[in-house]
Amino acid sequence: MATGSSGGAGRGDGVGELRSIAPPFVASGPSGVAVRTRLKDLAPDDEMVLRLVGAHLGSLASKDLKARCRDALAHSSETWAVRKRELTPVSSSRWAGSITKASHDQWALARRCQLAHLQNLEAGIRTIEDRLSQPVGQRGTKKAPGGYRSQREWHAKSRRLRVLEDRLAAARADREAGVVHVVRGGKRLACARHHLEAAQLTESGWRGRWEAERWFCEADGESGKRYGNETIRVSPDGEVSLKLPAPLTHLANAPYGRYVLACRVAFTHRGTEWADRVEANRAVAYRIHYDTGRDRWYLTASWQIPPTPTLPVEAALAHGVIGADMNADHLAAWRLDIHGNPTGSPRRFFYDLTGTAEHRDAQVRHALTRLLHWARSCGVRAIAVEDLDFAAEKSRENHGRRKRFRQLISGMPTGKLRARLASMADQTGIEVIAVDPAYTSRWGAQHWQKPLTSTTRKTTRHDAAAVAIGRRAQGHPIRRRTAPPPAHRSDEQGHRTVQAGRRVPGREGTRPRIPGPRTRSVPPGRGANAGNQNAQHRPGRSTEHETWRQDSQLSL
Repeated sequence: MATGSSGGAGRGDGVGELRSIAPPFVASGPSGVAVRTRLKDLAPDDEMVLRLVGAHLGSLASKDLKARCRDALAHSSETWAVRKRELTPVSSSRWAGSITKASHDQWALARRCQLAHLQNLEAGIRTIEDRLSQPVGQRGTKKAPGGYRSQREWHAKSRRLRVLEDRLAAARADREAGVVHVVRGGKRLACARHHLEAAQLTESGWRGRWEAERWFCEADGESGKRYGNETIRVSPDGEVSLKLPAPLTHLANAPYGRYVLACRVAFTHRGTEWADRVEANRAVAYRIHYDTGRDRWYLTASWQIPPTPTLPVEAALAHGVIGADMNADHLAAWRLDIHGNPTGSPRRFFYDLTGTAEHRDAQVRHALTRLLHWARSCGVRAIAVEDLDFAAEKSRENHGRRKRFRQLISGMPTGKLRARLASMADQTGIEVIAVDPAYTSRWGAQHWQKPLTSTTRKTTRHDAAAVAIGRRAQGHPIRRRTAPPPAHRSDEQGHRTVQAGRRVPGREGTRPRIPGPRTRSVPPGRGANAGNQNAQHRPGRSTEHETWRQDSQLSL
């Protein structure tokens, strides 16, 4: 399945009514950096201290999140300060600041998810009402679905409509009152407690994961402080120390209630940039977390960076572009020259989007890494992708019985693809251009799939969609220029099917005259007598360059 086809589906696929195409734009670069390393060779005392600190701060974070949800829309800077003052005696002022900020961010995220849920419910209700208003068995069109197939399905959907309306009313009431539903540790893991066999977990294993997910051990940085963070401090040589909460200060092994871990850390990725910030005492945020599946401890460092100035679209396209079309199991890419002509062979970068979220994210990263390496080897400085999110295509009511199709598009990380690609391409000097996804797969297959197919290369719809995406990024129409009549293809009047830009000088001119004879046996310019048959070593002389004269009749 090509993303372009879904991007254009339901958005005016008819011939007479085509929606306007948004202009392409250069995607902005990342605004922050996050790197992770492993805490290796931890002593038993180190693990004990980390567990105690995480559990203690996690309980405080749960209580503070409950207080934040109770404040709802009445939250203000005064109530925030009150919560922080209550947490300071049982932790520290810096830990209290990190906990309250994390609670506020989690509440804001829940509010955004609540709004998306409301919009999804409203879209489903509109679809059901429209289909219920049509006669049973009414056939639909490409733009809108028709009526339901049977009276039984009509009755079932009418009951579902009442259920969705009740859910919408409850969600709107919560929205107006500022009520959100948040589960620290994750709703999915909480529900897995009642389905241990399906989750392939034991009760003790589930309990360990649940407690680890609810631990809290993260602290924001502060510029001007030593090494950019007073709560969790990492020195340039890799020494890790953390400020213990007030009830746990008796476990300190360093002055001022600090605990120094026995292990040393080093950041391989962006390690030089991290070291420069730490030595300059610039803010760096840290998070320590435990992976129960691997039985490993990790340290994540993050900091903000100024946004990288983006190049104009014309400058990014100066060396051509690579159009990339995202599909369910691979990225289809094709390189285009500055005139919009596909060059070379298409490339496909496969990935597997099944399994856990970490596995899917790793698969996407590996595919994008191979794509960026290929772009650098080609000398291209721009990659064109579709600006997709599939927000309207995931609705259960929009696709009905097509459950596998809904699962397919729901599992595709379309919203994260552009952000991930822009973040990875920031350090390579490659710009990411986002284009409108409308009709890319349809028009690409219509105009480019057959011409690019040969006896040695089979072009798919996804490859043709990649060409369409690249041409749209360059400002060229997706439609190929119609070949002129045969008389206009000869050397006499010049070849006029060149896919050149409109402002390229001489784009409609004839091909340059190559000096030398036009023969099939001798290359042009090879020898001065290449076209002179009399200069060849042959028995007899040719007559094509002589004057013909009829002999007089013999007299008898």
